Amino acid sequence: MTLISVAIASDHAGYSFKEVIKQELVSMGHKPLDLGTDSEESVDYPDFAEKLAIALQNKQAEYGVLICGSGIGISIAANRYNHIRAALCSEPVSAYYARAHNDANVIVFGAKFIGQEVARSCLRVFLTTPFEGATVEGRRHVRRVQKLFKQT
Repeated sequence: MTLISVAIASDHAGYSFKEVIKQELVSMGHKPLDLGTDSEESVDYPDFAEKLAIALQNKQAEYGVLICGSGIGISIAANRYNHIRAALCSEPVSAYYARAHNDANVIVFGAKFIGQEVARSCLRVFLTTPFEGATVEGRRHVRRVQKLFKQT
């Protein structure tokens, strides 16, 4: 398996979950870039979505993992950035389609709603599934992903 740098960040509600996922990244042979938070002291999740967006934009990491209590707020915050395609995943099938069809570059977990083992499975699927856009059959996915960031 090729070493992949993966940025990881969370708010206070996702801190302990982030530590578990970070260890899973290491066990998979990847290099986590921990962007915080570093405790369960209350913080604002948009700040950590922004840190991750900047890290991906600056090519400090190829993929990202974001975690908050529900996963919803931090997903919304991350998807404000045009280079981010963040997908809230709660089981491995959604992680597969997030990569294969949507070319997601950030997986998001809701620490209060997903178990650690399921999250580990989602992470493994997410990081090993290629985007299907390079195939003739997958061209439809490229077209659709391009429309995600259409300006009005």
